[in-house]
Amino acid sequence: MQSQGLISETARAIVLALVGGGVGTGLVGADDGALRFRVQPLFMDANEGCALADVDQDGRMDVIAGRNWYAAPGFTPRPLRMIDDWDGYVLSNGDHVYDVNGDGYPDVVSGGFMLEEVHWYENPGPEGLARGHLWRQHLLIQTGATENEGQLLTDLDGDGVPEWLVSSWNKKSPLVAWRLENLGRVETEAVTRRIVIGASGNGHGLGLGDLSGDGLADLLFEDGWYERPADHALDEPWSLHEDWSIHASIPMLVVDVDGDGRNDVIVGEAHDYGLYWLRQVADGDGVRFERHVIDDTFSQVHALHLADLDGDGDEELIAGKRVLAHNGNDPGAHDPPCLFYYQWDPKGATFERFTLDEGRVGVGLQIHTADLDGNGRTDILVAGKSGTYLLFNE
Repeated sequence: MQSQGLISETARAIVLALVGGGVGTGLVGADDGALRFRVQPLFMDANEGCALADVDQDGRMDVIAGRNWYAAPGFTPRPLRMIDDWDGYVLSNGDHVYDVNGDGYPDVVSGGFMLEEVHWYENPGPEGLARGHLWRQHLLIQTGATENEGQLLTDLDGDGVPEWLVSSWNKKSPLVAWRLENLGRVETEAVTRRIVIGASGNGHGLGLGDLSGDGLADLLFEDGWYERPADHALDEPWSLHEDWSIHASIPMLVVDVDGDGRNDVIVGEAHDYGLYWLRQVADGDGVRFERHVIDDTFSQVHALHLADLDGDGDEELIAGKRVLAHNGNDPGAHDPPCLFYYQWDPKGATFERFTLDEGRVGVGLQIHTADLDGNGRTDILVAGKSGTYLLFNE
């Protein structure tokens, strides 16, 4: 039944691609002064994860999204892996790209909301990709954890090899990183080592950035942040600072919003209304964070992204509504999908919103950007329960 479902969804996506010029595709961005984007639907399922990589190593960036990858420049769907549906979701909570076996072709690393196992999916290389082979599944990490909200695959200690971080909705769960070892060897499986960042103090939300001002990346979560030790980052617990409480997005973004030299935090309410920035303010020998509203008109701000969309050298903030994040049980869950970008003025720390799409394109768990059509402009990829979409910057 699983393969039949995949075939039917693929056929549906191909039909969308064939008729896309007249149905479901068009220029958006009607606001005065807004950039204009052409929306191209790729697939319709409940998958909420996506990534960008040069899958076939032809020099063009391709799309990865759940069950399929999409070859540039046409972005037609090609099979990648089988994923079960689960209680209104696809049993996968993100796509992450890394060349695990060191063969020069990017692989996919992915976990699931209720799965203890994290797998990597082996890129089959030129012949397998050309023939539409499924990517071979390998066990990467046996976590023992089944309350997984989302992940980051990021290099915590600066050794060039990423670690796997998991946000748990259970606050009593430890915040851990999994160090990937024995990579780049095709003949053996990868080995992982469990690193405890904080024995207690997890929760919804995850981010990475320098809040202490020491040049080292700290870890952010629902109830504050963990300060990275100056040395031996993966050999000792990190210092906990409980400086806020918010049901936070993944990722939380660290950026100096007001230009005062201190990094601030941009964060969404993942399961309620609200997009905020937390201003870092000196307070005696320490700091505190003041919450300021960016936008409170839409809910389920579960994923955020920064990218330079207009080519002026400054990044814009991209945010939108995660579609049916809790299967319709969140405030505003049945409001129309929406996707926006924001420009801000550091002098007044004021944000101006521009519409990317309303009523059609929503957000899932990840947002990615790159120049996908070679015109020198930054395009946008999103995947969620309203479908997987490319937005081409026209």
